[in-house]
Amino acid sequence: MIALIDYGAGNVHSVFKALRFVGAAVERVRGPADLANADAAVLPGVGAFDDCLNALRARQLTDGVREFIASGRPFLGICIGYQALFEASDEFDSRAPGLGIFRGRVVRFREQPGLKIPQIGWNRLEFARPDCPLLKGIPDGAHVYFVHSFHPRPADSSVVVTWTEYGERFASAVWRDNVFATQFHPEKSQEVGLQMLRNFVALAKGS
Repeated sequence: MIALIDYGAGNVHSVFKALRFVGAAVERVRGPADLANADAAVLPGVGAFDDCLNALRARQLTDGVREFIASGRPFLGICIGYQALFEASDEFDSRAPGLGIFRGRVVRFREQPGLKIPQIGWNRLEFARPDCPLLKGIPDGAHVYFVHSFHPRPADSSVVVTWTEYGERFASAVWRDNVFATQFHPEKSQEVGLQMLRNFVALAKGS
């Protein structure tokens, strides 16, 4: 079973549908006890960094997520669920601490002539870690769907799986051990995104 963490502010429905479409058994979970029997977990997200972290904290899920990750089971963060894995954010003078799974902070795209912020639409992936299990069966240069004004700046570049160019080169996905995270939305990225979710489900099944 894959636990889809529902903290009241994430893009839960479309992620749920996409995981079901690729053959996963999925359950929405709203508290730390619900994570106990899961084979893997997904933290989706849309909206603001503070809203996500404060909602997780209100449901006692911040420690629950950290404990789940420490257990070694596969974990996937999407969009704000990706940003939440870092230490802090510059968004709206954010005061909420991140989960601190990865070192680094979340920053805003730099204002540049002709650059539209937020980035909304399709953009290209440049592979940094083609050995990442999430990328199995996906070609370097594949396009995925983004909606964001902020992105993490990892302190350790070795965790970066893919880079993407949008006025600057930013880390669009990261991976370390059992933790995977994407700034883009696999659930909205058509066949490329569905293949990533299939790969994650395979990890959850131990295959």
